[in-house]
Amino acid sequence: MNLDQLLDRLKMDHLQAALDTLCEHASKKDLNYREFLEQALAQEWGGRHQKGLDTRLKQARLPWIKTLEQFDFSFQPSIDRKLVRELSGLGFVERNENVILLGPPGVGKTHLAVALGVKAAEAGHRVLFMTLDRLVSTLIKARQENRLDRQLQQLSYPKVLMLDEIGYLPMTREEASLFFRLINRRYERASTILTSNKSFMDWGEVFGDQVIATAILDRLLHHSTTLNIKGESYRLKDKRKAGLVPGTTQQQEQSDSTNTQKPDTEN
Repeated sequence: MNLDQLLDRLKMDHLQAALDTLCEHASKKDLNYREFLEQALAQEWGGRHQKGLDTRLKQARLPWIKTLEQFDFSFQPSIDRKLVRELSGLGFVERNENVILLGPPGVGKTHLAVALGVKAAEAGHRVLFMTLDRLVSTLIKARQENRLDRQLQQLSYPKVLMLDEIGYLPMTREEASLFFRLINRRYERASTILTSNKSFMDWGEVFGDQVIATAILDRLLHHSTTLNIKGESYRLKDKRKAGLVPGTTQQQEQSDSTNTQKPDTEN
């Protein structure tokens, strides 16, 4: 059995494709057997890791690939960079804890959620991204087709589930109940990353039932980290600079400050 046959039997496709280049490099660098073997195995492992990562990212259904390195922290100084770095270490994933990102539209919540999901995929974890609207539609369809338990089980498999846009649309009590069943299924078994434009105080209104909202929050917040982002929308900053969107001028700020400090003389 020759070398190509051995590599084929061992399914070392990545090493087989790069073998000639590796041999040439080893000859030029005068590598010993151990050094050559190390580079050869590293080539195979690197290829397998990248193929696995590509598969996990495809299965994750991310809206786009964003990384923490691409995030503009200088534009959102309210974010605790140290806390984000800690989250990027994925300790929360190992502990089956949750991450909740709160803030107005456009401040980077989804970017951070996706970036943490990419980190998890790079570490070998199975991840999945869904908007709340898509999640609810999926669960309602599963209930109508009498396969809700199977669907909930499938959604419990990802080690990291990213749920985006909670609070943008109100939910019916039935939809909120289905959402609760999913959160309860994943509770202390896997990590969930959520983004919302509503504070926790408003979740009763979002879910259409204060009791269900309290039960959801009870499970989400038991083991969790919350990032509250306060800042301007990324989507509007360039338009504001170009004068396409009205902004707060220094004169307006001074006027507002004066009006705030002016004593109220009317009763």
